[in-house]
Amino acid sequence: MSQYPELKGKVAVITGAGRKAGLGEAMAKRLAEEGCKVVLTDIGQSVNEYTPDSAIGHSDEMNQIVADIRESGGDASAFVCNVLEQDDVKAAVNFAVETYGSLDIWINNAGIGYLMKSILDMQVEEWDAVLGVNLRGAFLGVKYAGEQMVKQGRGGKIINIGSQASKSAFGHASAYTTSKHGMNGLTRVAAIELGSHNINVNEICPNHVTTGLGAWQNEHFSEVTGKDYEQYMKDMRERIPLGRPGLQQDIAKACAFLCSEQASYITGECMNVSGGEEYH
Repeated sequence: MSQYPELKGKVAVITGAGRKAGLGEAMAKRLAEEGCKVVLTDIGQSVNEYTPDSAIGHSDEMNQIVADIRESGGDASAFVCNVLEQDDVKAAVNFAVETYGSLDIWINNAGIGYLMKSILDMQVEEWDAVLGVNLRGAFLGVKYAGEQMVKQGRGGKIINIGSQASKSAFGHASAYTTSKHGMNGLTRVAAIELGSHNINVNEICPNHVTTGLGAWQNEHFSEVTGKDYEQYMKDMRERIPLGRPGLQQDIAKACAFLCSEQASYITGECMNVSGGEEYH
């Protein structure tokens, strides 16, 4: 049963949604359950050394998520989009409008969370890759989704997927932390500028979620911090008041709420979904 019946028929685009067990998949499936028509986008294939096959959403995987949603009675489509490319982002907006008639929700979920290095170890090209996808990509999404929503004249919802690293700095994650801090500013400025058009712009800031990428992060950070893997995970659980890392569904629930009319008076918010680990 739909928790937010007002979402039925709304058209939502989610970037970076082409990986099984990822946040994008969870949000897409939850919005589809609420009756949204969902467009999943992802890069589709590796385009350079900074988009390795092991870390990106492939077209086949994205199409399988679409098939899963359709088999469950939802309405979904896939569209290949490199969020670094202005024309690709414009095309994703146009695809949603041409396929479903409008654009009501845009979720900036695409990001690079696998180039985790200290400032001294980070290469300039790696820094540019992370800041490009995580921040330029979100900017392009806000810009062109916002433009379409203003044109339609009936408001809309834009959600940026930030991180606990949007609030707190983490060593060995220099570019990632910087990009997610920057997303806070983008969210707040967009909320100010688009508010008069009845467009809500918010950000979800999860703590660690063990997706496929998250599993790699666990291994990576246990190694760079010099901890045994089991000890690293034990320490993580103990510093979270609710006693566990986040789940994909936790983020999907927050997303559905922010897309609903229950959140109509919330904008410019960088909302922690962290089990109490992050509190500012």
